[in-house]
Amino acid sequence: MNFSDYQQAAKKTAFYPNIGSNFIYPTLGLAGEAGEIANKIKKIIRDKNSQLTDADREDLKSELGDVLWYISQIGVELNITLEDIAQANLIKLSSRQARNVLGGSGDKR
Repeated sequence: MNFSDYQQAAKKTAFYPNIGSNFIYPTLGLAGEAGEIANKIKKIIRDKNSQLTDADREDLKSELGDVLWYISQIGVELNITLEDIAQANLIKLSSRQARNVLGGSGDKR
């Protein structure tokens, strides 16, 4: 599956108020799902001495899928394709790598 196919299929499952003019809803959903991933990882560290099980990986895969859905839908709302998002990210990271600034902080490094 490619990004375009995913985004087209995922957008058919969108159900929230004012689809097409509501980037806030999927943005809040993204934050919630990212929090769920962080919480699951925290509990793996706390309760399992950082040892992942196959069940943990499946749970995290599901949550990562939810993150992907929300990123995709934010893109739909902003009229940005997942392909464009991924390509722009790789260009940015390649530039940082070439300039030896992958580490550090700041969006414009």
